[in-house]
Amino acid sequence: MSDQKLLRGTMLLTAATMISKILGLIYIFPFTAIVGSTGIALYNYGYLPYMVLLSLATLGVPLAISKFVSKYHTLGDFRTGHRLFKSGMIVLTITGFIAFLILFTLAPSLAPLIVDSSELNGNTHEDIIFTIRMVSVALVIVPIMAVIRGYFQGFQSMGPTAVSQVIEQIVRIFFILVVTFFIIQVMNGELGTAVGFATFGAFMGAVGGLIVLIIYWIKRRRYIHDQINNSTVDHKLSYKEMYKELIAYALPLSFVGLALPLYQLIDLFTFNNTLIASGMDQVEAETYFGIFSGTAHKIILIPMALATALSVTLIPTITKSYTNGDKQTLQMQITQTFQIILFLTIPAAVGLSVLSYSVFGALYGLEDIEIGGYILRYYAPITLFFSLFAVAAAILQGLNKQKVAVIALAAGLVMKLLTTQLLLSTFGPLGGVLATYLGYFTSLIITIWAIGKYGDFHYLFIVKRALLIFIFALLMAIGVSIINVGMRVMFEEASRFMEWIILLLGTGAGGVIFLYFAYRSHLAGQVLGNRFRFLKREKEINAEE
Repeated sequence: MSDQKLLRGTMLLTAATMISKILGLIYIFPFTAIVGSTGIALYNYGYLPYMVLLSLATLGVPLAISKFVSKYHTLGDFRTGHRLFKSGMIVLTITGFIAFLILFTLAPSLAPLIVDSSELNGNTHEDIIFTIRMVSVALVIVPIMAVIRGYFQGFQSMGPTAVSQVIEQIVRIFFILVVTFFIIQVMNGELGTAVGFATFGAFMGAVGGLIVLIIYWIKRRRYIHDQINNSTVDHKLSYKEMYKELIAYALPLSFVGLALPLYQLIDLFTFNNTLIASGMDQVEAETYFGIFSGTAHKIILIPMALATALSVTLIPTITKSYTNGDKQTLQMQITQTFQIILFLTIPAAVGLSVLSYSVFGALYGLEDIEIGGYILRYYAPITLFFSLFAVAAAILQGLNKQKVAVIALAAGLVMKLLTTQLLLSTFGPLGGVLATYLGYFTSLIITIWAIGKYGDFHYLFIVKRALLIFIFALLMAIGVSIINVGMRVMFEEASRFMEWIILLLGTGAGGVIFLYFAYRSHLAGQVLGNRFRFLKREKEINAEE
């Protein structure tokens, strides 16, 4: 398989992942308009345990199988990869079914842990149980898709995974929006019923994605069997040896990928009950949780997705430089990765924080703008922590130090677990935000130390760059704040249209201010010059003069 085809396939898969993430963000706006913040909270009551059990049931299977299959294909052994594929289908079907039974059976026990009391105006235990059980059905199918996707990727064929991901997301979103609108707006049904069926969209999406993969399999089955029959080598590994190697690949990938779901799972079982015990009524507590874990959380993932998409492309080259002992290139690659993350996420985090009320009001409406803007203002900077940890963990994998990333995540989770209830009791809803900061800060300290030690990396230059970017972001924040305040004085009555105007003007002005300082200082050219060559133009002209 040519490098060009592999690169094309990787770009296709990256594009499909980005499309899926964008669709996953866009649908939340109409969905929130239909079910409200308490409906979003109920949706997350089912979806968060599902995501954790799904990760445990699949254990990073797609990437692990693709790595395993690709390795043995390179050695001319197509039989070993196919044996893993066939046995993996059986194993993952069993683990998926077990995960489904666990979640379905535990639903009545989980409901009171999520919301201890059950008020008439809040989500009832019956609603929560129904929602958890409806989403649990998807666990029967999704692990099977993981095996098929991983096997295709082992052939360096990313098309099946890319297309099935997009189709899965489209079917899921279409089902969610249609069924909730029909139940609530047409049938005047209950919110709990609508949200329960919405979580069933995970199963419907999985069916759509699986159908796509089956079509690909039917088309390529003859080619795959020809490859197997033409194998020049057969390592004849035992199943014990195969799965030992597979698990060695999968565990670090799975555990680091669990970071966000596990953090949210801790909030799921502490947030509502702690706030209610502190005197807040259930509806208000659930509204805060729905915004914290759902609507605001979706917004802060946007800059994280953009930053990691640009920077993670450097990770495979880090592995190569480390393996070859090329320290100079390794230093340059790590430096560039961190610079891109800081350059993109610091201004994004500051901008989201300053414009928090307008961002929330424009995207979700004015109904919960006071709560949403308040949470988003303090939660927005966490996008920098998310991005830095994701990339630092990837760099450690490139340095073959996956275990350190796992240890860092575990330490952060322990910190989150130990502080969430205390901080919620002390600071109210912001306590969950503060506990997340402490957890990720703990993980970052460990990963940053490990990169410095094992990659022999020095951070002085990065610290200087971060300080310069922060100064520019601060100047940007001052300009945006002036526009924000001025526009609110001009508009006598609050409206969603007003929030859109403030958001667009503030975002545009903030972008111009930050990029102006970044351009004039040559920072933009030094960080993004290879990607946007015009940013280096002025520097080159000055050099010629």
